[in-house]
Amino acid sequence: MELLKTLVDKGLRRELPTREEALAVLATADDDVLDVVAAAGKVRRAWFGRRVKLNYLVNLKSGLCPEDCSYCSQRLGSRADILKYTWLKPEEAAAAAVAGVSGGAKRVCLVASGRGPTDRDVERVSRTIEAIKEENEGVEVCACLGLLSDGQAARLREAGADAYNHNLNTSEATYGDITTTHTYADRVTTVQQAQAAGMSACSGLIAGMGETDEDLVDVVFSLRELDPDSVPVNFLIPIEGTPLAEEWQLTPQRCLRILAMVRFVCPDVEVRLAGGREIHLRSLQPLALHLANSIFLGDYLTTEGQAGKDDLAMIADAGFEVEGTDTTTLPTHRADALAAARAGCGSHGGAEGEAEGAGCGSAGEGCAPCGEAAGTAEGAGADAGAEPAPAAVPAGAPAAGARTDLVAVRRRGVGTDLPPNA
Repeated sequence: MELLKTLVDKGLRRELPTREEALAVLATADDDVLDVVAAAGKVRRAWFGRRVKLNYLVNLKSGLCPEDCSYCSQRLGSRADILKYTWLKPEEAAAAAVAGVSGGAKRVCLVASGRGPTDRDVERVSRTIEAIKEENEGVEVCACLGLLSDGQAARLREAGADAYNHNLNTSEATYGDITTTHTYADRVTTVQQAQAAGMSACSGLIAGMGETDEDLVDVVFSLRELDPDSVPVNFLIPIEGTPLAEEWQLTPQRCLRILAMVRFVCPDVEVRLAGGREIHLRSLQPLALHLANSIFLGDYLTTEGQAGKDDLAMIADAGFEVEGTDTTTLPTHRADALAAARAGCGSHGGAEGEAEGAGCGSAGEGCAPCGEAAGTAEGAGADAGAEPAPAAVPAGAPAAGARTDLVAVRRRGVGTDLPPNA
């Protein structure tokens, strides 16, 4: 297929595909999906070899978010029967992180629901970051706390935060259909704030929310322009009690095409296979490792993931290897650019953006999926203190192909007395 040859050549040169080429990947037939995976796999291996980076989520504060993100089980008005608890103590969060690190995780992702942290919250998370770093040499820490106020990104960086996550989630054109309490522009500004402070930016998307192929291409091209180092790809987890509980649009083949398109558009970026992989890719998860070079280990924020030991077995059986803390994830040119940014601004007064707006949203359920946050913002599009009208939920039985049997609310790990899944 000439299209795939062209895309491989462009990916090896870090050349941006055309929108038409990206759309053509999404439009390929199921019969051609193995060819698509093989082609995108060449690009993945050229930049990342056969390494798989493991990331581990710690949900610092669960539920009770004032934002109205339709995909999120922690949203305002959610009827989802999830765990709800306030902030973990720094020592509790650090202890929870040990499970993931022991299982092979190279990065710990600290996530908190809400619109954005107070200065006291930033201090609490800073102590948590310091505790994790002190106990686990070489482990990266990513924070996902929502909208940051002036100076907060610098303080997180000073505490040792390596990265900050804030997803775009969907295209700018359809963003208002998913969330009304903050804007797409708010999310873009948040990522830029993190970059200005010298943190590695992590920003991705959620597929399966009713978007078109054009929407998917729009958000991925926007991510390419924003230039994060990590792009988590979440597949919507339709959780009962949320407005999108009936959205079952994805097939394993479509998920693979989406991942391949992301890899072609963002060839040298850490593409993370995030929330929803177990539900929508199912037995085809190993094929996705040929496209993504990073996954979450164990459970997500409010739902259960595949058993950690099964993740490790899947990686080994597919012929890949877990990336160690002694290995740099990013290609040399990206790692050098990040180091230069940290030296130029880093934790010492890089200018931070001033836009007002939004939390990270807890969606497909990866670090790449959450961080819904608290407070007020001008121009948010709705009164955060009032219950927004929920998005329409289709009536009747779940859509054909729905696998509600695969969606399990998390009942172990932090916030419970049971050991974590790692």
